[in-house]
Amino acid sequence: MSTITAILEADADGTLHLPLPAELRHGKVKVTATVEAMNADPATPEAIQKRLEAFARLRELNPFRDIKDPVAWQREMREDVSLPGRD
Repeated sequence: MSTITAILEADADGTLHLPLPAELRHGKVKVTATVEAMNADPATPEAIQKRLEAFARLRELNPFRDIKDPVAWQREMREDVSLPGRD
């Protein structure tokens, strides 16, 4: 019997993939799991301040100032196609 401790990240469909040691890769294995949510570490005050400063610089740059029609711009960016029954 082997004990494996792993922190896994769920796929988009909610599945987890447990990498097994070479000696356990053949045949069947019995798995007992304890599922525990892991919360991300809260941001430090310094990190929050850096984000606020970055957003302030971004507002000053005003990267979207040349966009006259946001809807048309979004369609162009997504390369939308006409869908039946929608105008």
